Amino acid sequence: MANAGTAMKLVIISGRSGSGKSTALHVLEDAGYNCIDNFPAGLLPALVHNALGLQSQRPQPLAVSVDARNSPEHLQRFPEILLSLERMDLDAELIFLDAMSPTLVKRFSETRRRHPLTNNQMDLRQAIEAERDILGSIADLADLYIDTTQLDTPGLTDLINARIVRRSEHRISLLFRSFGYKFGVPVDSDVVFDIRCLSNPYWIPELRPLTGLDTRIREYFDQQPDVEEMFKDIRHYLSTWLPRFEQNKRIYMTVAIGCTGGQHRSVYMAERLGQHFGQDTPNVLVRHRELRKGYF
Repeated sequence: MANAGTAMKLVIISGRSGSGKSTALHVLEDAGYNCIDNFPAGLLPALVHNALGLQSQRPQPLAVSVDARNSPEHLQRFPEILLSLERMDLDAELIFLDAMSPTLVKRFSETRRRHPLTNNQMDLRQAIEAERDILGSIADLADLYIDTTQLDTPGLTDLINARIVRRSEHRISLLFRSFGYKFGVPVDSDVVFDIRCLSNPYWIPELRPLTGLDTRIREYFDQQPDVEEMFKDIRHYLSTWLPRFEQNKRIYMTVAIGCTGGQHRSVYMAERLGQHFGQDTPNVLVRHRELRKGYF
């Protein structure tokens, strides 16, 4: 939902309580955005209209948080509200943050905060699940879905800065993420490649403690013909279809590369793909989920 030109930048942050919305807003505020928490969704068109009328040729970017504290009527009308925003002179994007329900329960228990939906009839777990349904239509419309289950505050700060604040305008933001299938497929991935069919250095004792970032692992894979074939196939697929996504005004793309443990094969392949596409695309990131647990 982004428009080109010198349009005013608008970032809408949504997501379940405890997923990191406040952290995201703080990062954007530090980056120069005018930020508003818990804004009524139904008033967004009026807010943007007034902001456009008051600001100069280079309007100050705006970020608002829309969550389950909104009125049910406004949340039900959210798709209609987005359509009205698309008719304005805006460079707008919708970011949805979420985490696994047990993680959200743990976060609330540790901080002793009250969930906005809890009451005498609804406990914390029920409120967290109910919030998923309430915000379902917003999640479905998101330009970028961020799973913060394994993210701490510095990790989320880094991600928001890398994918939103520092993203070059009008180009797709491409993230290559390695992961291990034994820990689950990242739920916020757009495309997933399974490379468990490749030779696994885990079974070579002297290579087992290393990762795909180490020179000896890179040299090992560089000598494997099937690894080269896999790299070329993935490269060809992405080279063919990424321009189509960009033409369709896709802002973000997360490509997940998975092996068994997320230590060797997927790390090597994500690094190599990131290096290749980074030569021509300004917004390329590489992250390894299993190498820095709690970070990204």
